[in-house]
Amino acid sequence: MLTTIRSDERGHLDHGWLNARHTFSFGDYHNPERMGFESLRVINDDIVAPARGFSEHPHRDMEIISYVISGTLRHADSTGAKEDITPGVIQRMSAGSGIRHSEVNPSPSEAVRLLQVWILPEARGLAPRHESRRFPIHDEPGRLHLIVSPDGADGSMDIHQDARMHAGVLRQGDSATVELDAGRRAWVQVARGEVRVNGEPLREGDAAALTDEAAVSIESTTDSEVVVFDLAELKH
Repeated sequence: MLTTIRSDERGHLDHGWLNARHTFSFGDYHNPERMGFESLRVINDDIVAPARGFSEHPHRDMEIISYVISGTLRHADSTGAKEDITPGVIQRMSAGSGIRHSEVNPSPSEAVRLLQVWILPEARGLAPRHESRRFPIHDEPGRLHLIVSPDGADGSMDIHQDARMHAGVLRQGDSATVELDAGRRAWVQVARGEVRVNGEPLREGDAAALTDEAAVSIESTTDSEVVVFDLAELKH
């Protein structure tokens, strides 16, 4: 079964310096029917104005992934990490027992657009940690790259949850598939362009939730960028 959430069905908050679209309930946007999908709790599509950003603030007990689509995001946190994140560089932060961080746009003229992803961890109170890595998403288009996983498979970054995140740039006419083991579910988020997911057309900002499917099949109808989550069923 495939269920879609269209871009204009997302929550939308415009703070002036931050133009944010929320796939799931977050902050001042609350939709009791959209509280997450399995362990996937947050997908925020944020555009941060030049020379603005999120000042230092705390998090705990969450796996946080920053995926920059365009521009530069400057990150600093209480583990001592400080870096600029650009397209192709993915950051994973395990908030664990507690972490503080800031994320700002250092450019005086160019906005930064990013997906902020939160995944529920398998346990609470874990040691906080930070990692970033460059993946050849743009240098090797036409396929999906494994970005995070529970075991660091294929050069991915490991997270504290049975969840895998793939990302890729697909040119017009490219196709890619993620096979799903029995009982697993998938979420597809279109960052740019237009694709078909198991035959369903999706455009930039659209998403699809897949349950009881053997695979996620993506065909790109324009130059596109997609993120795919392969998720274990969350036990309540």
